[in-house]
Amino acid sequence: MNNQEYSVNIGQYFSRGWEIFSQYSCGFIGFLIVIGLISGITSQLPAPLGTGGGEKGGLVNFIISPILFAGIYIVALQIAKNKPKKFSDFFRGFNKFIQIFNVNALSSVLIGIGSLFLVIPGIYLAVAYMFSVLFVIDKKLNAWSALSASRKVITKNWFDFFGLGILLILLNLAGALILVVGLFVTIPWTYCIIVAAFEDIVGLNGSISQ
Repeated sequence: MNNQEYSVNIGQYFSRGWEIFSQYSCGFIGFLIVIGLISGITSQLPAPLGTGGGEKGGLVNFIISPILFAGIYIVALQIAKNKPKKFSDFFRGFNKFIQIFNVNALSSVLIGIGSLFLVIPGIYLAVAYMFSVLFVIDKKLNAWSALSASRKVITKNWFDFFGLGILLILLNLAGALILVVGLFVTIPWTYCIIVAAFEDIVGLNGSISQ
């Protein structure tokens, strides 16, 4: 873990993120389609498991969506480490189901509580926890340790990461404007950009445990 001072090189992260994404673009886009299909199917379940065929959502989606999206991080990490990857790797988040679910649920609760207090604490935590899932996946930390590690690293240059977060939001807004289909590129690219930042600032382990 990087305990030293560091610089946030946003342009480098966008470039490196695109490099990671482009090495398996069809896989990333295909998996995002799979996530959409799974979300659509589970939403057909009766409430509260689903929405009974209404809008996407429900308890099942709430539980499995963070695990599925963590698969994008897992494959991006594999590419960043020059490790072999295959489409089934996107589902390896289920090997760390409890840890990933816990870190997402705990961060959501803390951000929600922070947002009750003049919003600013919630914004601070939303940015500070940007690396939390990566600390779980790559450094094998538990939920609380991952949140703490992410907060300590990012707080050193919080405003730079806030700027990065704004740019990532704008990137996905641009993707949404391209008949929405642009999101199939910008969403995984966003995950790859965050992996690129993590790689530069924290460093990567040699492998991801199964």
